[in-house]
Amino acid sequence: MKKTKYVIGIDYGSDSVRSIIVNAATGEEISTAIHYYKRWQQGLFCNSSSNQFRQHPLDYVDGLENTIKACLAKVAHLDVAKNIRGISIDTTGSTPVAVDRSGTPLALTEGFQDNPNAMFILWKDHTSIREAAEINAYAKTLEIDYLKDVGGIYSSEWFWAKLLHILRIDDKVRAACFSWVEHCDWIPFLLTGGTDATKIKRSRCAAGHKALWSEAFGGLPPDDFFNGIDPLLRGFRQNLFEDTYTSDKAAGLISPEWADRLGLPTDVVIGIGAFDAHMGAVGGQIEPYHLCKIMGTSTCDILIAPTEDIGNRTIKGICGQVNGSVVPGMLGLEAGQSAFGDVYAWFKTLISWPLQQLDNTKLIDMETATALKQEIESNIIHDLSVKASQLTEQESIEIAIDWLNGRRTPDANQELKASLTGLSLASDAPRIFRALAEATCFGAKSIVERFDNQGVKVKGIIGIGGVAKKSPYIMQMMADVLEMPIRIQRSEQTCALGAAMFAAVAADLYPTIEKAVETMGTGFEKVYIPNPNRQELYRKNYMKYKTLGQFTEHSMKANLYE
Repeated sequence: MKKTKYVIGIDYGSDSVRSIIVNAATGEEISTAIHYYKRWQQGLFCNSSSNQFRQHPLDYVDGLENTIKACLAKVAHLDVAKNIRGISIDTTGSTPVAVDRSGTPLALTEGFQDNPNAMFILWKDHTSIREAAEINAYAKTLEIDYLKDVGGIYSSEWFWAKLLHILRIDDKVRAACFSWVEHCDWIPFLLTGGTDATKIKRSRCAAGHKALWSEAFGGLPPDDFFNGIDPLLRGFRQNLFEDTYTSDKAAGLISPEWADRLGLPTDVVIGIGAFDAHMGAVGGQIEPYHLCKIMGTSTCDILIAPTEDIGNRTIKGICGQVNGSVVPGMLGLEAGQSAFGDVYAWFKTLISWPLQQLDNTKLIDMETATALKQEIESNIIHDLSVKASQLTEQESIEIAIDWLNGRRTPDANQELKASLTGLSLASDAPRIFRALAEATCFGAKSIVERFDNQGVKVKGIIGIGGVAKKSPYIMQMMADVLEMPIRIQRSEQTCALGAAMFAAVAADLYPTIEKAVETMGTGFEKVYIPNPNRQELYRKNYMKYKTLGQFTEHSMKANLYE
């Protein structure tokens, strides 16, 4: 009797890690588990007031072990473990860490256990704004445009800006740091038992979109480029990489130690990692010229196109275009919004402030206070959405800008801040919530507009992620604003499913990722159709959004240089 073969997809998010076991022959998800980062939940090593967001590698290791063991325990009666053929992972990005010569993150070595600078620098850490500005300024002085494949603007959310910032502010980390490694590259290295940082197989996705690796100039920029930015970077390039790998390739076999630790056979193939949005787009069954929006705390927007269609053109102001970063043989183009779900979460926290004071009152007991807070906070976004949807067009005067965490696309600028105008004594919570929701949808429209203006016509939208699944109000508004249908992926764990698909290809269960998607894809559960009666309103409000955005950006520049 032919044995069923299984693969594991692991999705490292900003707050938690999720693992799923998938039947490689059908795409059926047979087991899932989630682990919330313990240290992250406690707010350790982070300081939101200074935009510092760090994650301890032990949170990642704990999550890896706990979720895989939990998944296997749920299906122990099916004897699944011995038939696992492959594991692939995706992570947030750019989320790099300083490692020693053995490839060990410094936070796992003596003396650095509690040093935030020795930990993974989460994608939304914006402590390196100055360094990003210096990279951009220096790049403009050169004949060769080393930033052309990342949209012409380097971001503080990315690899080199974060590295330079850490080297500048921490002498001990600088002295101990041998190399700099993305989260999506370190986990496969860990699982395969790597002990030499120079042997880490680097993801084409991460290297191309965040670290300036480019086929156009044969790899990373030369050492002279980095030395010109700051002599602290001199010679660092040689400890990084020349070659990159697409995610259909294998990083190696699981090490005996990790096989024993997880209860898996020693012939499990570990695939090359990638960023969550890129694998999520594959799990979401992306098609050429259909923009896949992964909508969570932020958005990452992925589009693929035949390489020959784009040719030598570069799309300005996006987060990069890299051959093979999503689907091998296709050009992967990335954009996104620095805050999406975070915008709604911020507003919920803002208007829920009185609830947080219940702990200090003597009018009700602690148990009642806790229950009351949970009841209201769990329903507040839903209730706001219902009330906002009932507002008339005549009440649509508040206009907001969604840059609460800076702007990722178009034209990355993490120094920017949000704004809100049109307030009156009638501006209540539902009206302001609607303005914020419109702002996030207008931010999405500005990305589609940029692609269209650069000659890359967006033909449709695929929605995945928490907001896409849970907020019909936002999704209908986005369809109305973008004036095109939005298909919502059926899978609850689309990024992990995409990782599982790549694991199946890396393990030679399918010849290509296209074949894996064809068999393992779960399809779409809903389509939001644009309401033509709303188009005129949203077109007018979008023009107001653009005007307010220009004013906000100009005002901030004036304040910076006055």
